[in-house]
Amino acid sequence: MTESSGHNSEYNWWFRKRPDLIEKYCTHATGWNPGEYAINVKKYQKIELNWKDITRQRLATPLTPADIQRGQEYAAFIINSLKGGDAFRFNGNVPNTSLITNLPEGACVEVPVYVDKAGFHPIHVGALPPECALLTQLSSGIEEMAITAALTGNPVMVYRAICHDPLTASVLSLAEIRQMTNELFAMHKDYLPQFLTHKV
Repeated sequence: MTESSGHNSEYNWWFRKRPDLIEKYCTHATGWNPGEYAINVKKYQKIELNWKDITRQRLATPLTPADIQRGQEYAAFIINSLKGGDAFRFNGNVPNTSLITNLPEGACVEVPVYVDKAGFHPIHVGALPPECALLTQLSSGIEEMAITAALTGNPVMVYRAICHDPLTASVLSLAEIRQMTNELFAMHKDYLPQFLTHKV
């Protein structure tokens, strides 16, 4: 698979429900989220505390000649193709226009994409294996529910979406999910003015 096992474990309910499973399946993964709780938040918090020192150190470091060779990031290849260079193929996120036939229309899907001077050309994939489609349909449904909740200001729908999140449901009861949802609403209410009430 393209994702590391640690990152992949964020999307399902089998690997993070107990410390022994996190140790077995996640902790020694390939570096991108190795199963540690809030790993990126901790990195950002550390930078927040030390960003001035980091900046001073970088400014005090003598400049070295820049490497102007093209790296392997997609952006340079995509821009080159759009400007008339060689066509480029990559896996990209696009709206589902019957590209994957057993996922919802309009959902964001990752499929092979050819890009050339004429633009982006997503490739029809067809149906995913049922077990992959089911897992993806669940995530898509939860995301749609959360979006609808945000657009309508419905806190109960937020709670219901969170109830169906596989990682949450694997470790918390419905009552615990309600409590967590209310704690999250209380903490972030200033950023969620569309909700008339911030309690479920």
